[in-house]
Amino acid sequence: MLEAVAQESEGLSNAEISRKLEIPKSSASYILRTLEKQGYLNRNSETGKYRVGLKVLSLSRGALTGIDVREVALPIMRHLMEKTNLTCHLAILDGSDAVYIEKVEPQGFIRMDTWVGRRMRVHATSVGKALVAHIPQERLERIIAESGMEKRTAKTITTLPRLLKDLEKVREQGYAVDDEENNMGARCLGAPVFNQNGIIEASLGLSGTINQVNPNTMPRIIEALKDAARHVSMQLGYRTPHRRASGV
Repeated sequence: MLEAVAQESEGLSNAEISRKLEIPKSSASYILRTLEKQGYLNRNSETGKYRVGLKVLSLSRGALTGIDVREVALPIMRHLMEKTNLTCHLAILDGSDAVYIEKVEPQGFIRMDTWVGRRMRVHATSVGKALVAHIPQERLERIIAESGMEKRTAKTITTLPRLLKDLEKVREQGYAVDDEENNMGARCLGAPVFNQNGIIEASLGLSGTINQVNPNTMPRIIEALKDAARHVSMQLGYRTPHRRASGV
């Protein structure tokens, strides 16, 4: 009944709902009064037509809260892996670490030394940087104070000012890069995943060798990754803010 009413911008009357759903008018009337009383429907006293009430929004919020980001992301990760032939990870921020909570790996002889449950330093990984680029700076500073900035390779960022500059770039371009910063010979990309409140929920990452992820292949890989992260975010209820046109 809610779906029937929601499909009509002008609303529906008791008689119209009865005909549309093929139920007795008395039954339709009883259900409509109950839904109106609970706030799920509003009745226009002049036209007698019912329209969806704001209370319905609480149902969508409840449904979104119960969504498991792994369940949402897994089919998208599989498609992304097949499209790029790279290992795909899903990570969340747990305390001061980025933690892999899902992994999809392509067939082949090149294997990434990663596993679900592995904890990663945020300053040296693409998924980590994609996560902390979207948290308050005070929280980031506490994380760094707690975990430090271990020099994993010669390319690791080891100072807070350099990390903050890198994270600013992450926010601007919509993805993070780990260019042999955690492991030599490996190049990884990460993109943020947001929930229905616009808060960072997880990050989606692609990992490969420096030969697989090179200047020629990176543009295609980046676009595929950002598109996948966007799809996961949208399925979690996130909607991209509309930009106002200049001069408006």
